[in-house]
Amino acid sequence: MSQLNGKRLTDGYERQVNYLRLSVTDQCNLSCRYCAPFRPGIRPRLPGDRLMSFEEMHRLVRIGVDLGISKVRLTGGEPLCRKGITRFIRDLARMPGIRDIGLTTNGTLLAAMAPELMSAGLTRINISLDTLNAGRFRDITGKNAWHRVWEGIMAALDLGFAPVKINTVVMRGINDDEVVDMARLSRQYPLHVRFIEYMPIGPDSRAVSGRFISGRDLKRRIGREGELIPVVRGAFDGPARRFKFKGAPGEIGFISSMSDHFCRRCNRMRLTAKGFLRPCLLADDQVKLVHRLRDGWTDAQLRDLFFRALSMKQGDHGLSSNGHGRLKTKMVQIGG
Repeated sequence: MSQLNGKRLTDGYERQVNYLRLSVTDQCNLSCRYCAPFRPGIRPRLPGDRLMSFEEMHRLVRIGVDLGISKVRLTGGEPLCRKGITRFIRDLARMPGIRDIGLTTNGTLLAAMAPELMSAGLTRINISLDTLNAGRFRDITGKNAWHRVWEGIMAALDLGFAPVKINTVVMRGINDDEVVDMARLSRQYPLHVRFIEYMPIGPDSRAVSGRFISGRDLKRRIGREGELIPVVRGAFDGPARRFKFKGAPGEIGFISSMSDHFCRRCNRMRLTAKGFLRPCLLADDQVKLVHRLRDGWTDAQLRDLFFRALSMKQGDHGLSSNGHGRLKTKMVQIGG
């Protein structure tokens, strides 16, 4: 078991956790094949007694902030499907100690909601987009909504969100022929286009070895388009290795979870919509918080559960692109 710092979320590998990814719902209006495959349309909501309320989430976030959390990213499912999300963001923005609030969205509802999200205090937006082809988008996600996503991206840029990041999961034989075109977006717009390696998560994980393309190979392909100039990491940067074309307003990033583990730099934990605290995206270990919270546990007792979860955080994850290791949980249930 890791030896933990009693005041801050620092594990036995001297990694300080200051970043909480919070899934506010497992509902989504898309069914991406690597996230929630074979589930067309809007997925059924969790029963009311299993989905955490915003008040419960707020309390757990506050406890995390007391332990050193300063950055929160809201995920889903699709977080904009959750009624009251704007009010929740506003409440988080008022919480002393939180310096950065981000949102990961599929973008389908973003165009209409972007102004109120900015007004509430949202600072960063990540938008999932795996293709620039509307027909292919339908094949990947199960819905004909590419133009709605693009409208959301443009709305976020027009309002001045910075950065606006595009998350592209690259799958061999499905969308890998578009990586250069996706990268070119950074020449035209101030977008941070991030290419994410396909991971063995959920029921579609058997396909990972055939679909997988390493970040190194993607960088080589894109490098033929022009020199990729390294970008210095910022204080709130995630795991992406950042580059840009000369003179481009945007950037390109590579998130190589499988081929180049960045576990040694990991600074995050995940809280699911069901109230499970997970120390690692790519491990099934988790600690259930919500039933203790509802049983009347004090903040001090709940704080101890944060440290229990942190003690499960390993030095490295055990998944690989060659078929060794699998996650039982679907991505939509974890929150990305």
